[in-house]
Amino acid sequence: MYNIDLNSDLGESFGNYHLGMDEDVLQYVTSANIACGWHSGDPMVMDKTVKLAKENGVGVGAHPGFPDLLGFGRRNLSLSLPEAKNYMIYQIGALAAFAAAHGVKLQHVKAHGALYNMAAKDYKLALSLCEGIACVDPGLIVLGLANSEWIRAGRDVGLVVCSEIFADRAYQDDGSLVPRSQPGAVLHDKESVISRAIRMIQEHKVTTITGKEISIAPDSLCVHGDSPMAVAFVKNIRAAFEKNGITIQKVGDQRG
Repeated sequence: MYNIDLNSDLGESFGNYHLGMDEDVLQYVTSANIACGWHSGDPMVMDKTVKLAKENGVGVGAHPGFPDLLGFGRRNLSLSLPEAKNYMIYQIGALAAFAAAHGVKLQHVKAHGALYNMAAKDYKLALSLCEGIACVDPGLIVLGLANSEWIRAGRDVGLVVCSEIFADRAYQDDGSLVPRSQPGAVLHDKESVISRAIRMIQEHKVTTITGKEISIAPDSLCVHGDSPMAVAFVKNIRAAFEKNGITIQKVGDQRG
């Protein structure tokens, strides 16, 4: 029997700007990574998204990123290690307040965009970010790229780690994601993405953009919720998993 969490980056609207199909996607995922107001999101959206996640029985996680609304948190910024730690504390604290207001306990933390990708390769940065998470709540789960420095740093800090995979993103030979700026970075064929996800879960293998086979052991699959086909994709992937003996279960329940 195989278990997998389905997570999605949500709560990324703010003000009059609307992004994603949160209400629909939350019917199918098991964990929600909710923007904390820096790369996207605002207090009204954070409140609404936590409420919707609770109503759907979805695990609530903080999705902190760089303070970069114009770049949607996808531009690399320079920061010191103490800044990195406090960036996490600040943003997790903001979402934790809304979670508390709704009687929800935060399940996990997953960094967003450039911050996520930078820490996946930079152990010192990942360690500072994980130390920030542990300062807020040592019971929080770190959701990080499988085989990355996120996983190593989280374990070294004493946090429970959750290895994340992306079925719709191309991998490089070192296990990192191909940058979105490069051709072929994002995969669009629904059937091939689903088949790829099933293989990653059952065989712990993925084919990189160069054709190399690398090992990968996933706990959670990221499904993006900001495209018109997002809901259909999440619905189809759940159905395909059930047919292939894969149980959908939020990572907090997997960890007991």
